[in-house]
Amino acid sequence: MKLQNFREAVAVAEQGSIRAAARALSVTQPGLTRSLAELERQLGGALFERRARGVVPTPLGQAFVRRAASILQEVRRTREEMEQLCGQTTGTVTAGLSIAAHLALLPSALVPFRRRYPDVKLHVIEGVYPTLEPGLRNGSVDFYIGVDPGQKISLELSRELVSPNRRAVLCRSNHPLASATSLAQLCKAEWATTSITAAAEAELGAAFERHGLPLPNLVLRSQSALTLMTCLLHSDLLAMVPVQWNEAALTRGLLTTIPVKEELAALPIVAITRTDLPLTPAATHLLDLLKRGRLLQAGARAPAGRPARPASALASAKPR
Repeated sequence: MKLQNFREAVAVAEQGSIRAAARALSVTQPGLTRSLAELERQLGGALFERRARGVVPTPLGQAFVRRAASILQEVRRTREEMEQLCGQTTGTVTAGLSIAAHLALLPSALVPFRRRYPDVKLHVIEGVYPTLEPGLRNGSVDFYIGVDPGQKISLELSRELVSPNRRAVLCRSNHPLASATSLAQLCKAEWATTSITAAAEAELGAAFERHGLPLPNLVLRSQSALTLMTCLLHSDLLAMVPVQWNEAALTRGLLTTIPVKEELAALPIVAITRTDLPLTPAATHLLDLLKRGRLLQAGARAPAGRPARPASALASAKPR
């Protein structure tokens, strides 16, 4: 079994047909077919099921492709790590960031990272943890940093606390409820939420239940920050989001927070990586810059009357 076998199987799974995979790999279709047949003979079973419009992985094929993709990512990281340790500044880094991390951490990290690794191709994915987990597991995403998914994560992944956080109620600047001062005044409003956790609706409702209020009327759920911002700007919808949302340059002056008196707890900001797949020096440098970056003061500030936690406390704290 050779690395080329891994590349071929992954390409066929990604392309959905042997013909398309052959084009992507710059090999002949008959040659790829023979290579796959030999690999299947070695493994003792079929990797793909032939259909009228292409192929799909069999259960054996799914397991092989998952393992092969991880191996290819490890080979890539090994090559790039050796090059970077020898003084080269090339390679690739793929970072998955929640919108809170985009707004609070990326601005201060981008310039020093580009200065240190000017030739590294940086791929930044805006997403919530559930959509990024498959990439973290197969190694195509180097790390995730953002709002804690609030759930048990896979055993091959590790979670590190970066910072505690708070939430705020966000709305358009001229919203009729913009001057409200308590959640009780917002009970009859219509709400939108994101899919940061597996139970975003329950998380929103829990904030009201804690204060003896009826569940809010949730009318929109979004997996995109742009979608949620657009809906807030052009409707009377409200959203309970990490406080960093209010500092987005694109919406400054257009969106505002409603100054409710209740303290709105939020899931912390965390970093998640593969335990058994070391990061390259470039990826490690970017992750360190993001973790060291200053959270927006609105998010990092402790609630009134409570002392801020020292950095040493954050470093030693354990995620849930």
